[in-house]
Amino acid sequence: MSLTGISANRLELLQIADAVAREKSIDREVVIEAIEEAIQKGARARYGAEHDIRVNIDQKTGETIVKRVITVVADDAVFENEDGIAEEPVGGRRLADALRTDKEAFVGKTYEEVLPPFEFGRVQTQMARQVVTGKVREAERERQFEEFKDRVGEIISGTVKRVEYGNTVVDLGRGEGIMRRDQSIPRENFNIGDRIRCYIYDVRREAKGPQILLSRAHGGFMAKLFAQEVPEVYDGVIEIRAVARDPGSRAKMAVISNDSSIDPVGACVGMRGSRVQAVVAELQGEKIDIIQWSPDEATFIVNGLAPAEVSKVVMDEEDERVEVVVPDEQLSLAIGRRGQNVRLASQLTGWQIDIMTESQESERRQREFTERTALFQEALDVDEVIAQLLVTEGFASVEDVAYVESAEVAAIEGFDEDTAEEIQARARDFLERESAELDAKRRELGVEDALLEIEGVTLPMAVALGQGDVKSVEDLAGLIPDDLRGWFETKDGERVRQAGLLETFNLDPAEAEALIMRARVVMGWVEAPPEPEIEEAPAVELSEQEQVFGTSTH
Repeated sequence: MSLTGISANRLELLQIADAVAREKSIDREVVIEAIEEAIQKGARARYGAEHDIRVNIDQKTGETIVKRVITVVADDAVFENEDGIAEEPVGGRRLADALRTDKEAFVGKTYEEVLPPFEFGRVQTQMARQVVTGKVREAERERQFEEFKDRVGEIISGTVKRVEYGNTVVDLGRGEGIMRRDQSIPRENFNIGDRIRCYIYDVRREAKGPQILLSRAHGGFMAKLFAQEVPEVYDGVIEIRAVARDPGSRAKMAVISNDSSIDPVGACVGMRGSRVQAVVAELQGEKIDIIQWSPDEATFIVNGLAPAEVSKVVMDEEDERVEVVVPDEQLSLAIGRRGQNVRLASQLTGWQIDIMTESQESERRQREFTERTALFQEALDVDEVIAQLLVTEGFASVEDVAYVESAEVAAIEGFDEDTAEEIQARARDFLERESAELDAKRRELGVEDALLEIEGVTLPMAVALGQGDVKSVEDLAGLIPDDLRGWFETKDGERVRQAGLLETFNLDPAEAEALIMRARVVMGWVEAPPEPEIEEAPAVELSEQEQVFGTSTH
């Protein structure tokens, strides 16, 4: 648009505002405000920057009024410019000066003076164009953000506008979105002008304008495609609980039905696979495994590894790892090509899945049985039969034997109370000797006593830390979790595992970080986190016997 002067045809000014508002899909008032600001800047350039000039355009008639506003300020008011030099107030008049012409003047009173029309020069026209263009662009960006921010999670259709370095820019009609290379389906190429369906997974407000991020590789895209093809999903009768994708190759989707009379897997597959094939066609032939979701995590993991059959599942809830045993002939099917099946099952369930065959599990069980038997024979000085009985009953370490209730040991077939007491006494003696040896080694390594006072640091840990030249609380406080747990480095193109100081103790990241943070608290480097408030239990009166022996039946 162009501005030649404020004396131009009034209706033409309104027509320009209407055209720009329609073209950019923004409010007409925003365009008129931008024109007002442009004229105001031109007027200040024409009449002087020291004036407070305001412009008003009547939105019905297009009449433009340019006014100079003078505000009365206190006599001692101080105003400084950017260079720190005192100057007169912009568009202001000191009270003493105002009283000379107006006896009723007071601080804050304003005077308005209508200025005559003026013609825009070349520089003023260029400045006005920049102001209007900037304001309109800013309003257009805000309109786009407001329009698309609530559409995250929707499928939208658009036209490919251009392709830059693998990133696809899509014209969405009232906005422009971008699908980055990693969010597109591999080997899927688009040409300018192609119609394309994408999933809006994020809308961000950035300095250069709203970023509408699109994807065809996102799990939500597949879920929304099924919602379009399967009425039961759209109506909420069938829920899609989880999706894991290897875009363009294979995907797994977990579904559950809120109506017991409807089979969720069959409904998503459709008659002769019609429904799932429609989604597969949109995803460039991506194979989709639809499985039944289950609230029982073990069952869900077994379902997730389909089509492989599972013999046994052993779950470690603390580390969120699961060990899955499959028949020997099912191993390759369970793992899948390049580990695809187990990787997708892991993404779908949220569990780290380790797969082994029945023969591997049998060998491992036998190896562990032999190792534990040998440990008990040596530590407890018992024969092989007694050691094997302890292992068979589930005792995994000498600590288990030493500190379990005596009745549990006595309950083993062939044992009595005397035998149990003798075995537990030997176990405690062994642990005491082992502890003394470790403590002597710890002292020999120069590990300070204070390090053992850190909650979570055991004697074996202190020895391991000492062997790694960590001998004080300060040394521990200066570490990072990877120093304790180990890390991977890339050498000559290969990932190489670097052992941590406490590698053999199987610390998870949270435990490793907690050890280091406690050391930093002791050193005074950080403040201790507030302890959670614990509600006190109501007081209970104890009998005299309970007070003496510390037991209660309440």
